[in-house]
Amino acid sequence: MVSILNKPSSLIHEICIEKVERWKLFKFSESLQQRRSQLLEKKKADRLMAEEVAELDAIGELDRIFTHINAMMAAQDVNQRS
Repeated sequence: MVSILNKPSSLIHEICIEKVERWKLFKFSESLQQRRSQLLEKKKADRLMAEEVAELDAIGELDRIFTHINAMMAAQDVNQRS
């Protein structure tokens, strides 16, 4: 079996910073959001190829990182306003 490694850093060109209300948040580009949706649909249909599983894993890891960073920045902002 061949091991395929997709690193989240390979998607760095798909990172955007978007202002949402008073916060600046890390987000996926529109094209990466669309790709993620496509991969999730294929996963639901049990039609993902090995490369796509690795790609979806990398996107998921990046999403977890963004969620954590964005939450930390929002909490810091709330604490500074208190």
